[in-house]
Amino acid sequence: MAKYYSCQKLKTFFRIKFPAISRTITALPFSTSPSLTTEILNAKSRAQAMDLFNSATQKDLTLHSAIIRYLTKSRFYLDARYLIKCLIENLGQKNNPRKVSSLIFNAIGKMDSGSSCNVFGVLIIALSEMGFVDDAYWVYQKIGKLPPLHACNALLDGFVKIGKVEFMWGVYGNMVSFGLCPSVVTYGVLIDACCVKGEILKAKMMHDEMVEKGIQPNVVIYTTLIRGFCNENLIIEAESMFRKMREIRVMPNIFTYNTLMDGYSKMADAGRAFQLYQEMLNRGVLPNVVTFGILIDMLCKVGEVITARNLFACMVKFGVSPNLIVYNCLIDGCCNSYDMSRALEMYSEMEKLGISPDVVTYGTLIKGYCTLGKVEEAERFLLKMDATGVVVNSVVYNQLIDRYCKDGNTEKALALCSQMIEKGVQADVVTFSILIDGFGKVGDLEAAMGVYTEMIIKGLKPDVVAYTALIDGHFKKGNTKAALRLHKEMMEAGVAPNALTFTCLVDGFLKNGMINDAINFFLKISSSGSTGDCINGVLSFPNNVTYSALIHGLIKDGQYFKANKFFVDLRRNGLYPDLPTYAMMIQRHFEARHITRVMMLKADMLKTGFMPNSGMYKVLLKGYQDIVDLSSTRKCYEELNSGLVCSGASLMQSLQDHVNSSALLT
Repeated sequence: MAKYYSCQKLKTFFRIKFPAISRTITALPFSTSPSLTTEILNAKSRAQAMDLFNSATQKDLTLHSAIIRYLTKSRFYLDARYLIKCLIENLGQKNNPRKVSSLIFNAIGKMDSGSSCNVFGVLIIALSEMGFVDDAYWVYQKIGKLPPLHACNALLDGFVKIGKVEFMWGVYGNMVSFGLCPSVVTYGVLIDACCVKGEILKAKMMHDEMVEKGIQPNVVIYTTLIRGFCNENLIIEAESMFRKMREIRVMPNIFTYNTLMDGYSKMADAGRAFQLYQEMLNRGVLPNVVTFGILIDMLCKVGEVITARNLFACMVKFGVSPNLIVYNCLIDGCCNSYDMSRALEMYSEMEKLGISPDVVTYGTLIKGYCTLGKVEEAERFLLKMDATGVVVNSVVYNQLIDRYCKDGNTEKALALCSQMIEKGVQADVVTFSILIDGFGKVGDLEAAMGVYTEMIIKGLKPDVVAYTALIDGHFKKGNTKAALRLHKEMMEAGVAPNALTFTCLVDGFLKNGMINDAINFFLKISSSGSTGDCINGVLSFPNNVTYSALIHGLIKDGQYFKANKFFVDLRRNGLYPDLPTYAMMIQRHFEARHITRVMMLKADMLKTGFMPNSGMYKVLLKGYQDIVDLSSTRKCYEELNSGLVCSGASLMQSLQDHVNSSALLT
């Protein structure tokens, strides 16, 4: 059973011999001399009661009930609670929690005293704080009347902690119906419960209700509400609550600032987060390790790793020692910026400070090396995890398996998967999806379908990655019916397609000569609004890849007018074509002698930040040569010579030939 308070202190304070208590309680639950019990209950002082209690060679339940009753009646509630927790712990060595609760309840009930309700309240608090909330509720029901308010609050809080919020509301309903007035602590528990369940409007209503009743919310309640608003991404409401608490002179503490900073951190609003940090310092509220962890994590996630490291150095100034979480955030930031040498420095530093790396640390380093394609270094850390006793999870294995699949080494990926299973780590949906995608990319559709079948046999539901890889693989093999069947199965299974899924479908139709099907499917999905969502103002589908695939397919099929229309739509939706798409459109306009459109496309390309590459210069040079524009041809040649684009000797010779032939034509 869990220990919540040090029983060593109780041993000294009460001179209790725990083994003797346990044996006596079990064998002789009510054998103490009645006179000793009476003397304890009638003691003139706490010291006298304790001396009488400690004088007994065997301390059974009756004697414990007497001293607990005396301490409760004399308002030494904390001492009574300590003792009752110790009693619960010792009785729990041979009895289940309900039996323990019953033994103590009966022992207390056998004594005639007007303070019985308070004693039962102490028992309810002790059981609730020790995590035995259902047993505390049993005591609550057995006493037949409401215990004191602080006991009710402990029970309410206990139910919230174990996730039984409906029972919490039931107890609260009884409190109100019996006329027990809730306190600020009561409302704090209720508001916390609402926030845990995501019922932030109900939490706000509870806040307004307590204010109407004249109960002043404290800093804990305001911090809880701010956290609730932040968890629901209602940062404006959280900020409003933050202002309101200061208006009524409830000063935010470190937990309040950390909560609001964390809310802004999740929104990547570094500016406001640091404003709060500065305000906190100006008000004399010193940051703790959580504060630095929030800010460093946010900076690393937005790519400001140097700033994060500078802030990390400031921790010493405030006497705050970095913990494992802070180091993990910095290592992750270094890995995401491809600075593995710095990541290794942080890793070595934390080890020197005696901070043991965990699975997150190693997983982050392995991910960093896998991203750079340095799979051997990644495997070295996998071996180190095994050597240091850090249990490897599926996330770490999946990163390595994915890297091998990306490298086309499916044999090694399967070997690692086998090793993973031998170590007792089960392959999950992500593992299977990575393997399916990997086999699909190397053209081994049979193996991909084999993994898919195994996935179904194991009762795992394929995700969007698995379905998309299989759809793409079948299209590439010309199995249009199989690809469409999988798409239908995916929709029926409730797996939402993503932009890549739709792009694969459009591209698959085009590559199999089904141009009209591609256009109709594209238009149907685009107009449905189900996938044309905006992310940061840019359409997630159709995206530039989908448009490019459609435009290329239409041009190859000779449908230039439709290709141009979709190109215009692409730009109108705020998307940017890639260089091959620009090159193909420019080449088509050269062929149609639409020189003005060529100039507009080239200007648009430069405006969007694309510099012509060797392929684009081939198109431009050939186009200018075909229309006998010597000036533009020479300009292209000069741009190449000026070093604006890297090109091989063969390309330079080809361009020189174009210039010379154009000169001959003049």
